[in-house]
Amino acid sequence: MLTLHTKLTQAERVDASLVLPYELREKCRLRAALDTGEEVAIFTVRGTVLRNGDLLTGEDGRVVKVVAAHEATYRVTAPDAQALLRCAFHLGNRHTQAQVESGYLRIRADAVLREMLHGLGATVIEEQAPFEPESGAYSAGFGGGHHHHEHGQGPLAPIPLRQKIHRPGDPKEAAS
Repeated sequence: MLTLHTKLTQAERVDASLVLPYELREKCRLRAALDTGEEVAIFTVRGTVLRNGDLLTGEDGRVVKVVAAHEATYRVTAPDAQALLRCAFHLGNRHTQAQVESGYLRIRADAVLREMLHGLGATVIEEQAPFEPESGAYSAGFGGGHHHHEHGQGPLAPIPLRQKIHRPGDPKEAAS
């Protein structure tokens, strides 16, 4: 199985694509399938989010491009900037991930949020679209899709040969 663990800033070729919804692009350990059908294992540092267009590689040097899958979303618009800002405030108050674009917001489809947004005077349109929410003010990347901290190549996370999963009931191992 191909193991992907290193992010590239650029590549001369792309050997395959990995199409994933946002929910899976947030995972630090993932088993998935490329567009070619080949299975891959992905290892990233906890908190890493794979973004549309990211390039990954592993030991064999093949390059895989991450593609944001189309998923159920809402496109939220409002009559003016202030009304859209109110919608963004109320979504943030509910810790809802949102993609901020020029003139609209995109969120995951959620009937309760749709009703709240309608109550705020917004227009909510269901769309199948790639979802790229903001990464948050306290993350290293500042803003959806921007990777200011990633300049070179190197493993995104340690690549385990074998991974022991500790469970809450397991006895503590003696310190060496």
